[in-house]
Amino acid sequence: MRIVTVKMPETYLEAIDELVRMGRYSSRSEVIRAAIRELLKRELWESEHGLEKSKKKNARSKVIEVLKEI
Repeated sequence: MRIVTVKMPETYLEAIDELVRMGRYSSRSEVIRAAIRELLKRELWESEHGLEKSKKKNARSKVIEVLKEI
């Protein structure tokens, strides 16, 4: 995995830290990876629905490849 630096509001960090304190996730990184994974699934899946049939197959393949890497 690569390290990525991201700026975000303090309130986001507080909420992320609360999820970790609650035991829902083991670290901030895990929370952020889970959120990005869900975003990618939603965004790539929704964008696929507006495409013609030949492009849908390629979009679905991209989603599968991205999710395999995560």
